[in-house]
Amino acid sequence: MGWAAWVRGTSEVEPSLYAADFARLGEEVETLLGAGCRIFHFDVGDGHFVPPVTIGPVVLRSIAPLIHAAGGVIDCHLMVARPAHHFAEFAESGADSVTFHLETSDDPLGVADAARALGLAVGVAFNPDTGPAEAAAFAHEAGAEMILCMSIVPGYSGQPFMPEAYGRIEELAALVAIPIQVDGGVDEANVAAVRAAGATLFVAGNAVFADPDPVAAYRRIAAAAAG
Repeated sequence: MGWAAWVRGTSEVEPSLYAADFARLGEEVETLLGAGCRIFHFDVGDGHFVPPVTIGPVVLRSIAPLIHAAGGVIDCHLMVARPAHHFAEFAESGADSVTFHLETSDDPLGVADAARALGLAVGVAFNPDTGPAEAAAFAHEAGAEMILCMSIVPGYSGQPFMPEAYGRIEELAALVAIPIQVDGGVDEANVAAVRAAGATLFVAGNAVFADPDPVAAYRRIAAAAAG
């Protein structure tokens, strides 16, 4: 199993659990599973590669059984300075995929192979100041199954989508044959344009969880993404 099998049809919306209400995390995950969500985005910040320390293996272990029992998967986005150092603990805690940043490594294949050896699918992410051509070459060398184009400066939830990301996604789509994920400021109003630019996977944090009805918000974004 991996990204090729996880993407149903032409699009998937991934709620970002970093934006969830942690007093009701299990309940919110259950309701989204009931609404048809099957891929959950798990943002990990270490306070070094990105300013905030976010969530980690303890939280992952608490929700992984719930998600896996419903046939869902957990996509861990590691915004950390030493990604390979953390792979084993995330694999043991229930991660299905790890995405590491191009900016953290000059050994794409070595880092990716370390994840694959633990049974993890592998994605590669790149920041807004990294060129799509460089990212595509890095992902190819890593043998990545998915590539993540950041549409904000990574770190904090709730930032607005950077309009220049549309052109970056279009450029990337001409260079890779693997699914393109977009993370940062994606919402009901722009997700169709993000898809038209070439993306398949749409990470939505505040657009889902800051809504009074996260399930309704998820369904609206998913419908807009599906066209």
